Amino acid sequence: MKRILIIGGSGFIGQALYKELHPYFATYGTYFSDKSWKKNNHFFHFDHTQDEILPLLRKIKPKLIISAVRGSFPDQIDLHQELIDYITYNDCRLLFLSASNVFDAFHHFPSYEYDKTLSESVYGRLKIKIENDLMRLPTGKYIIARLPMVFGLNAPRVKQMENALKAGEAIEVFPNTIVNVISDRKLTQQIHYIINQRLSGVFHLGSHDLITHHEFHKRLAAKRQWNDLIFKQVYTTNDMRYIAVLPKDNKLPSHLLPSCEDVLADTWTTLKEG
Repeated sequence: MKRILIIGGSGFIGQALYKELHPYFATYGTYFSDKSWKKNNHFFHFDHTQDEILPLLRKIKPKLIISAVRGSFPDQIDLHQELIDYITYNDCRLLFLSASNVFDAFHHFPSYEYDKTLSESVYGRLKIKIENDLMRLPTGKYIIARLPMVFGLNAPRVKQMENALKAGEAIEVFPNTIVNVISDRKLTQQIHYIINQRLSGVFHLGSHDLITHHEFHKRLAAKRQWNDLIFKQVYTTNDMRYIAVLPKDNKLPSHLLPSCEDVLADTWTTLKEG
């Protein structure tokens, strides 16, 4: 059975990936602060600011490493260089979770897989740096998955909205920013497909349609019946601005390409089922 290691497996996306993959693969993960994962024999404590990853890689011998790590930016760069060195000389691939922020300097159009990257943000430049390092490898050695905003029942963004509602505080929304979105459920299905089909290269994993940042959050609040949630509308520009990643060259099957309504339904149906 193929061995998969999720670095950052205790985070929101990492947990969703582990839940999706572990019935089908020998799936392992790392955790840092949440000690409850210590009881899971497939999870290992790892602090990327202090620990070397090589001993863990030698122990698990993964065929695929999924990078969902967060934290110190300089330490993330060092970690990924260690991972790149490892996969260069071993029968192993790396799936890197990147972000739409790699295009946040471009405002006038949605972005596609092989468009030039350029970012105004420190976060976007971090992702670009790691992407560029990966792209020096043979294509078969890496998968770059660029994600838009990720939602779900326990998504940090949804919890932020709920906490704001309870505190009577406002949530910032951007009426002039056009985005696409994805749910944790749909994202993990997409990644599962990429793994099964042994696909490589760059993938844009988001909804196939677009929506304004404000409108999506307004619809999400309506689904949750958060009628008293306060929205603070922020206009960073007089023109419409796109921060959206759409597929053109590396399209997945149509049943794996959700709409914005599908993403909303995931957060709501999961809530009802729970």
